[in-house]
Amino acid sequence: MTGVGESVRLTVGATEVAEYVLDPALDPRHGPRPYLHPVRTLGGTVVTDALPDDHVWHLGASLAVQDVNGSNLWGGRTYVRDVGYTWRDDHGVIAHTGEVEHSPGRYAHDLQWRDRAGAVLLTERRWLTASVVAPHAWRLDVESVLVAPDDRAVRLGSPATNGRPGGAGYGGFFWRAVADGEPAVFTADAAGEQAVNGSAAPWLALTGSGPGDGAYTLVFAGLGHGDRWFVRTAMYPGVCVAFAFDRPAVVPAGGSRHGRYQVWVTDGTLDRDGVAALVRSH
Repeated sequence: MTGVGESVRLTVGATEVAEYVLDPALDPRHGPRPYLHPVRTLGGTVVTDALPDDHVWHLGASLAVQDVNGSNLWGGRTYVRDVGYTWRDDHGVIAHTGEVEHSPGRYAHDLQWRDRAGAVLLTERRWLTASVVAPHAWRLDVESVLVAPDDRAVRLGSPATNGRPGGAGYGGFFWRAVADGEPAVFTADAAGEQAVNGSAAPWLALTGSGPGDGAYTLVFAGLGHGDRWFVRTAMYPGVCVAFAFDRPAVVPAGGSRHGRYQVWVTDGTLDRDGVAALVRSH
């Protein structure tokens, strides 16, 4: 099955910069959920990947968590303590349930995070905003409020919290990039996958080359309390605001979890000083 489904488009001025697929027609094992793809620079370079052969359940830019009270809302195999990755019939869905706001550069909607039987694990309201910030750069803002049911807390976990070693604390706001070769990744004071994975730096940049040799820079910000950066560049290009990098995160009964994530999308390759200046100015 393909990822084609109902979608909306985000534009800045006359330029379309992202397509947001609301209700993808996907195999349940791929973690069906709304996702952004393709995302483009203002110059037209595509900077997301979806349904790649190496990890078919990677869907552009999306919110996804592998362990939500025992349900896999990430896709793929589930990491089981003392066993390893295992195919289980535990895949849920993050479902679009209603539109709240729709304008060329902004979209808001309501969602439900459901287990395999359709029971609601969490409800969510999500806002996406696209805005120009420089002649060759625009910024995506994703705001999310997750709300737990009144009668139970919701535990958010990851392969790392379920026993996988090697800093595999992924799950949260995840961006699967596209790159010709291994991209570079850095923060204000560190560089390389091993140095930045698990860090809590205020911002993180990834530079690469997309289809047609279009150089790009992505700058991520928005870690919340307890969040960490999950980063891969050697195996595949991906960056995640990880909710449960080394310990589970809990949304208390009747409580909420609020996140706001920013991604600056630029043409060309910025160095550390250029990234810092971009972030400071906006």
